[in-house]
Amino acid sequence: MSFGDLAAGATIEPATFAEYLARVEAAGPTNHITALVGHNTLRLTANGTEVELADGALDKMRRLAAEAFAAGATGLSTGLIYIPGTYSDRDEVVALAEIAHRFDRPYTSHMRDEGPALEEALDEAIDIGRRARVRVQISHCKAAGSASHGKGRVLLDKLHAARLDGVDIRGDQYPYLAGGTFLNALFPAEAREGGIAAFQNRLRDAAEVERLRARALEAVDETSGLWGQTTPDGVLVTRHHDPVVTGRTLAQIAGDRDPWLVACELVERDPAAMMVVTIMSEEDVRTIMSDPLIGVGSDNGIPEGLDHPRTWGCFPRFLGRYVRELGVVDWSEAIRKMTSATADQFRLTGRGWLGPGAIADVTAFDPTTVGHDGTYEVPDVTPTGVPYVVLAGALVVDGGVFTGERLGRVIRAGSV
Repeated sequence: MSFGDLAAGATIEPATFAEYLARVEAAGPTNHITALVGHNTLRLTANGTEVELADGALDKMRRLAAEAFAAGATGLSTGLIYIPGTYSDRDEVVALAEIAHRFDRPYTSHMRDEGPALEEALDEAIDIGRRARVRVQISHCKAAGSASHGKGRVLLDKLHAARLDGVDIRGDQYPYLAGGTFLNALFPAEAREGGIAAFQNRLRDAAEVERLRARALEAVDETSGLWGQTTPDGVLVTRHHDPVVTGRTLAQIAGDRDPWLVACELVERDPAAMMVVTIMSEEDVRTIMSDPLIGVGSDNGIPEGLDHPRTWGCFPRFLGRYVRELGVVDWSEAIRKMTSATADQFRLTGRGWLGPGAIADVTAFDPTTVGHDGTYEVPDVTPTGVPYVVLAGALVVDGGVFTGERLGRVIRAGSV
């Protein structure tokens, strides 16, 4: 299996981390960009998608990580539910996090599980931070899946206990009840072993399809996938080769057919298909959001298909719904969560605060109107109540309209 397989046919050009940053800079970004070095990228480069590490692969990963940090990577990230990171053990991640420690960069984790094995996944992230002596950032803090609803407080208690034990750990969250990921995340991890072709072959085999169904339902754990944690009504297909299915839930696509079999068909035809999947409770979202250790943030790929509304509205929605309307936190705490909390964790000098000597990056918003009306079905809606954005002292949004000035910079660790 190759990089191209994972990229769904997109052209992949080899580059060092320094070359990657230089290409981003040359493209003239519209906003500032700072980059983490990804464990999955390191593992793919050193070991492909094989389950077991070959001789010398870990040493190569450590060397590449050091090169990336020297080039300005602001941290190490993992995505431990994705191929090939899901094949790694804790010692492998610790070995890479030790390199992050050498450069005083944090470890950020899309954890191995956010639902049934949430506590075990948190324990792993905390242990990695303790052993490697790195700051830890938990991405997308949540209690996923109906069986885990109500565990938001458990997550927070573990973070606070770890800090009392000497681990500098924090988290971030997006203000939605649904996540966005690959449609194939519905399936047990074992279904994806051996690469995309092997995965597709399993989905063409009726006996294997039924075995995977049983595996997905018999024990909901960190390896069983999301199928048992949501419902067909909660799965919205947002990107697929077949435009007919895009923008419809799995229940709508299936009609009178078996939703499991329909999911198998959809992924067999397009293994890179994407979904928005409802897996959180409102109570947990608010509980997690109210804690001072949790910042606000999200991620997204290149917007194609429907994508998740967090791509356009994460911060305005947080301010409009959860601050103005619901009062989960006050305005000053909300702004801290979006600015200095993150800048301080990643040591972004001169950023995340206003004052003499700070970089003049400023967003002016109207607290009475700021918000985002995007939905999962119509996500790409312009936020309201954000009339002005200034980058390094220059106006790039004027009257709520982008000026066309591409003044974003690549921010390398240690620079301003």
